[in-house]
Amino acid sequence: MTHHRFKSRERRSGGRATHLFAILFALGSSYVAIAQTNEPTQDKPPTISTSFEELQLFADTFDAIRRGYVEDVTDAELFEMAVKGMLTNLDPHSAYLTEDDYENLQESTEGQFTGLGIEIGYRGGFIAIVTPIDGSPAIEAGLRAGDVILKIDGTSTQGMSTSESSTYMRGAEGTTVVLEIGRAGESRPFDVIVTRGIIDVPSVRSRELEDGYWLIRVSRFQRDSGREVTRAIESALEKGEVKGVVLDVRNNPGGVMNASVEMASNFLDGGLVVYTKGRHPDSMNTYNAESGELLPGVPVVVLVNSGSASASEIIAGALQDRGRAVIMGTQSFGKGSVQTVLPVSDTKALKLTTSLYYTPNGRSIQAEGIVPDVVVERAQLTSLEQGNRLREADLNRSIENTGSNVETETEAIATLRVDDNQVYEAFTLLKGINVYQSLGATPSNIVGTDSKKGF
Repeated sequence: MTHHRFKSRERRSGGRATHLFAILFALGSSYVAIAQTNEPTQDKPPTISTSFEELQLFADTFDAIRRGYVEDVTDAELFEMAVKGMLTNLDPHSAYLTEDDYENLQESTEGQFTGLGIEIGYRGGFIAIVTPIDGSPAIEAGLRAGDVILKIDGTSTQGMSTSESSTYMRGAEGTTVVLEIGRAGESRPFDVIVTRGIIDVPSVRSRELEDGYWLIRVSRFQRDSGREVTRAIESALEKGEVKGVVLDVRNNPGGVMNASVEMASNFLDGGLVVYTKGRHPDSMNTYNAESGELLPGVPVVVLVNSGSASASEIIAGALQDRGRAVIMGTQSFGKGSVQTVLPVSDTKALKLTTSLYYTPNGRSIQAEGIVPDVVVERAQLTSLEQGNRLREADLNRSIENTGSNVETETEAIATLRVDDNQVYEAFTLLKGINVYQSLGATPSNIVGTDSKKGF
């Protein structure tokens, strides 16, 4: 009975196979007729050079799987697997987008989706967490940047595409998913249960560190992130003089490239921010800041780390090359590629890497990253000063100074020094720059500036 059904299915699908082979062979013949050695130029897209033998190999493999695989797989499913395989083997960021994948992509650029709240990539053939998103269920569950997801609800992620793993991790709000995690420093993998939730976090938050010194935290680059930074700066200006800004893009995985250009316009008075180059003429683009920066002459420090990727590296690279900011922290992730979404049907699309981006000075940071001007690693600082040491004011019958107006470190800044030493060092550098400028130092004397633009 089983054998009969197998043969019957074989006969039923024979027409489709014959039709498939006829199409592939026809394509092969037409491809052979095309010159196979044409080199791509900037004026002409590359021509197809697939040989008849390669197409025949594909057709034979397709038919062997169709006929002999242990379970019934439709032609449509096999074609989809083939397309996914082609894209998965190109680079970590090219992918085949199903209808759900495409919706997820749109959600992430708009800033709201249901899931765990993590950005993912590859490590050792498995899915790894590039960074958890601020305020997400992933943060609440204790997941960290660098964690390797070995299994999702018992399914191994080895060889799994990022889009496929996202499908496994997405789900209804309030449902749970079990991740088997491998973490550096842990002797064995362990399970983490994460409850899915609505990830609706503003991409930009700001707060005043001390009078006139502001921290602007950008968690990702969504469609409106550039305008959100503009509003944050305008709000700060309404409260009084802005003496310095820390732009924090640590663990920011990137997102919408245009948002980084809009964001750079807050700190640059026109001029080049980034340009892209690829094989196709349409991939050659130049992006400039708008004229009229909001904070002329105000010192800026950009904080980056190994989780800062893509659009984060665009703005850091632009402000570094243009001499507009000091880059501080640790070397960034190094994602210097641009992905284009190419629809292939009403509900499906390809996310294809089409170009690389370059900083104003012509640097490609692909697989290299942005190297900070001032390297400061995240660390837990321990003061060597003993709290019980005597000072003059502590001595018996010491003379009181009634006219002193010496500023002391506020409790908030002292807490910051312990909680986040990188932000503390950035704040300290901003104050130092202002001290030098008050003493008559020119911008060219200060690290990270250029004599024409200054800060």
